[in-house]
Amino acid sequence: MTVTQSRIEISRGSLSFFEAVPDGGEVRGTVLMVPGFTGSKEDFLPMAPYVTAAGYRLIAYSQLGQFDSDGPDDEGSEAEYTIAKFGADVLEVLDLAAPGERVHLLGHSFGGLTTRNAVLRDPRRFRSYVILDSPPNGADAGAENLSALADVVRTQGNEGLWNGMLAPLQEMFPAPVKEFLHRRMLATKTHNLIGIAETMAAEPDLVAELAATGVPALVVAGENDFVLVPVQQDVAARLGVKFEIIAGAGHTPNEEKPEELTAVVAAFWDAH
Repeated sequence: MTVTQSRIEISRGSLSFFEAVPDGGEVRGTVLMVPGFTGSKEDFLPMAPYVTAAGYRLIAYSQLGQFDSDGPDDEGSEAEYTIAKFGADVLEVLDLAAPGERVHLLGHSFGGLTTRNAVLRDPRRFRSYVILDSPPNGADAGAENLSALADVVRTQGNEGLWNGMLAPLQEMFPAPVKEFLHRRMLATKTHNLIGIAETMAAEPDLVAELAATGVPALVVAGENDFVLVPVQQDVAARLGVKFEIIAGAGHTPNEEKPEELTAVVAAFWDAH
């Protein structure tokens, strides 16, 4: 496996980007993975050895305003951080990183809403679509809690969000990982956090519209995910697709159980 970290220049700014490719042999296709709220491209590095061993090229990027990507952060700039604009970014990244290629797509958590928007915009670009630990709408994402989180960031900044939302959940991680997560939170653009919380809270349910695209889909959830598993199972039922549970994982099977998750999604990619 060869991993290259670089930047990709889209019309809205410079995004931090990586690709991982198999060493030798034929590449079976390209997989694009998009991170969620407070995340970054690093969320998918644990999967890279397994994805490339399965014969796939993996590309991922930090969305606008996340961690080490560019993004506006002045008053009112949360309007730049909407699901519609993030969805357009997905297609622009593909135009640069996989021009003319139909790719496999995976969106995690909020990234599932970003990627859904991209699929609805241009379903012909995608060979398949994996929805990982992602709510179907703002209500199931916890709209009231998201609005409260936006208010916390407005009044207490990124550190307030860390203390109130993430710090108590990170005790399971060793100190170097926790330090990175904290540093990443502080480096994320403040108005990215506000904008994502608000756009996610307002997102309608578009499962029927997604089903109508005909893009082959798979819904995957960690068995202990905080996005209710029955809600995600219902999404799969409404799409008429398979639902997979990653045993022993919570909201981030890509980091907690990367080998097990890759085995599930690679079998799906192989079928498409």
